[in-house]
Amino acid sequence: MPTYSTSDLQKGMKLEIDGEPYLIVERNFRKPGKGQALYTLKLKNLIKQTVLERTYRSSDSLEGADVSESEVQYLYAQGDDYVFMDSTSFEQYELSKDQLDGADRFLKDGMLCSVTFWNGNPISIAPPNHVVLKVEYCEPSARGNTATNLSKPVTLETGAEISAPAFIEIGDLLKIDTRTGEYIERVKE
Repeated sequence: MPTYSTSDLQKGMKLEIDGEPYLIVERNFRKPGKGQALYTLKLKNLIKQTVLERTYRSSDSLEGADVSESEVQYLYAQGDDYVFMDSTSFEQYELSKDQLDGADRFLKDGMLCSVTFWNGNPISIAPPNHVVLKVEYCEPSARGNTATNLSKPVTLETGAEISAPAFIEIGDLLKIDTRTGEYIERVKE
């Protein structure tokens, strides 16, 4: 794996620290009056999903992580495990509910997702940023609530519960941001 000087580090790069892969979430440069320049990094552990902050001098170097991404198709859930298939090699991968980090709320059969591999093993999955899901259940809308800022809980076809505007009804298709779990808009069929 390549070795990076601290001056080469950028947000979004993946590094190996203490034998685990990390993603650079934030990078800050500081040059004190005396001494070397300092780089403060906010790093997210790609396995445990924890965040840590470390400071490095300009003379330090860090090793890149052996991380790759591939497109996979969601097949089915089997207990607390979720099965995905590589679209080109047809190899299947099982990831636990913990590895999905909440993404399981928005998975539909056949959906294409991005899987992250570290040293050849799948460690996390990311569904598309936006998905269209059908409303399975919600309370009926009250007449006259169409132009206000009221919201109500809505249950989607995948079982996820989100907050949506009061005018949403059962059977509506909603565009959802999977990163935040927020309602974006109602979609016409």
